[in-house]
Amino acid sequence: MIKFVGNPRLIDCCGVGTITEAVEYCESKSILGVDTETTGLNFMEEEMTMLQIGDGDVQFVIDTRAIDISPLRKVLESKHIKKVLHNVTFDYKFLLKNGIRLENVWDTMLASQVLNCGKKMSHKLNNLVFSQLHIEMSKEVRTTFIGHTGEFSESQIVYGAKDVEYLLHLQAIQTKHIEDLDMVMLMQLENDAALAYGDIEFNGIGLDIPAWKKLSIIAENKRVEMELTLDEYINTKPTLSTFVAREFQTDMFIEDDDIRKIEVKWTSPKQVLNVFLSYGLEIEDVNADTLHVFRKDEFIDLYIKYKEQAKLATSYGEKFLKNVDSDERVRTKFKQILNTGRIASSGPNLQQIPANNAYRNCFISGDSDWVFVSSDYSSQELAIIATGSKDPVWLAALQEGKDLHSVCAELVYKNKWVDAAEDDCNFYAQDNTGEMKRAKCNCKQHKKLRTNVKSINFGLAYGMGPMKLADSLLITERAAEQLIKDYFKAFPSIENFLRNLGTYGLQTGHIKTYAPYRRMRWFPEWKGYDTSQKEKGKIKRASMNTPIQGSGADMCKSALTLVRDYIHEHNYPAKIVMTVHDQIDTIVRRDKADEWCEIFQGIMEQSTLEIIPSGLLKADTNVSETWEK
Repeated sequence: MIKFVGNPRLIDCCGVGTITEAVEYCESKSILGVDTETTGLNFMEEEMTMLQIGDGDVQFVIDTRAIDISPLRKVLESKHIKKVLHNVTFDYKFLLKNGIRLENVWDTMLASQVLNCGKKMSHKLNNLVFSQLHIEMSKEVRTTFIGHTGEFSESQIVYGAKDVEYLLHLQAIQTKHIEDLDMVMLMQLENDAALAYGDIEFNGIGLDIPAWKKLSIIAENKRVEMELTLDEYINTKPTLSTFVAREFQTDMFIEDDDIRKIEVKWTSPKQVLNVFLSYGLEIEDVNADTLHVFRKDEFIDLYIKYKEQAKLATSYGEKFLKNVDSDERVRTKFKQILNTGRIASSGPNLQQIPANNAYRNCFISGDSDWVFVSSDYSSQELAIIATGSKDPVWLAALQEGKDLHSVCAELVYKNKWVDAAEDDCNFYAQDNTGEMKRAKCNCKQHKKLRTNVKSINFGLAYGMGPMKLADSLLITERAAEQLIKDYFKAFPSIENFLRNLGTYGLQTGHIKTYAPYRRMRWFPEWKGYDTSQKEKGKIKRASMNTPIQGSGADMCKSALTLVRDYIHEHNYPAKIVMTVHDQIDTIVRRDKADEWCEIFQGIMEQSTLEIIPSGLLKADTNVSETWEK
């Protein structure tokens, strides 16, 4: 039964209800479908026009332009009534704008992504309804809500009510599959985390616009200077003379020396490829990964730096300011579940803001009475590898606060490491107890050896092989193979750990993250014994990578939900404004900064215990005036 709550009028498609009736009905239920219709996609500029709520028996369709929905707050904020939505962060932001904070949700879009992680498929509501319920939703009606004014049509009201029914039917099917795959805890985590991401998107992060503009001018000037240097390089190389114009049109108002004579557009990959082919490189493209191995060449290195500078000048120049909302805050949108379980950010991608604090520091709290408190895990991926492999050296180094990369380098290089020590080597210095510090040192050769092993340590989390290591360290592939061989000889338990992960993925066609969440990533290209060698290599690398990155993602999402819960349950003057990989950024009232720093760190470390119960992983928490790496 459909009940329309709005301006009284005769409606053949349904009955007429009241907001009081809707509240009384919904309060008695344990699960409800919830959906909204809005005038557009941007909650800052658009408005909610319709709220639909109910179950399979009764659906209330409420005209929010005419009806105050605040009486429904106790239903929507109840932790005892489950609310089923699709793409919950979208609806949540419009509800927050109306003073309502959601709790206890089930997102059918996220459930589909959890169940089908790794598979290429659409998770849109109409596609799920068609594939799971064999019902085709009307595209024509769906698009009529954007920019709609005036009374709702009967077809719009019926469409809104059916959404509620569809959501509950989908949720019932998804719940059965989630339970069968033992991913109930994971689904709960993703549902709870969705609300934390919604808070971040709603809160936004302040931007110092004048400071950003100054950086954009500096970046553009530097880009132009580097372009001139590239031009000059062509001028000085006879083999590249074909790219110098022999004839050019003069201008009576411009000196000849000021006219650009180089016929290369440095922002054109196709033109630059022609330059490098003439230069003698045998390459197929000018991507950074391709050129990295040639970086010892001055010309190649200059071009790579130019590309990096050009990105600063364009992506993070004046154009970026189009992302600033009317309240001088920037709001990103998160894609919550990638193949590994990590998240992505877009519109704009705040996860890709240059690590250079000159850019990060342009992001501000937006209120002089508030400051940033940020926390990140110390060597999260390394702690996850140590826990999974149970390697005694790794575990001891992390537990005792030693520099893991140096400790590993000592065991890999042995006498070469010993001979490379300088007189004031901090690695061999003694601490207060007379034990060797095994700390990071400034010895010239130790730095190089440490870097080599560090590349392997972190590369393990990405399934890195000899070719990638060779590119990273600018060494031959044979040397990289030997380095990896020496590494695994020193750490056989890590080699066994990774081999077992790869074998599991190849045998089953999927891989899981650590308990208790056990996120599953499927490999659609897996065909058992008939899987091609090329695909087997991809599956093996992904099987090594996903449990490490995915378990880290599970941990970060757990921390986000705990932080959100604490803030709301204690009505604490803090807000979550961003998260980047293993870092969570909040702003807090200045007089509470020190107290929040301690509470926040405790929450971050508490979130690790489900996956790393030893307490091995610690967090680093800091107070700052602006956003910092």
